[in-house]
Amino acid sequence: MKPFAILAAALIALAPAAALARECNKETANICQDGFSWNAETQTCVEIVTG
Repeated sequence: MKPFAILAAALIALAPAAALARECNKETANICQDGFSWNAETQTCVEIVTG
């Protein structure tokens, strides 16, 4: 096989794994610093207010 064909086959084979990894990163990106919580509606970290 030619090197280009091998490279193309490898990229096609690995594309689904890259897509899954991207989705995982999206979920873990919703981690806020201490004193803040993730608000799914606004897609931001909001301060936790007590009292």
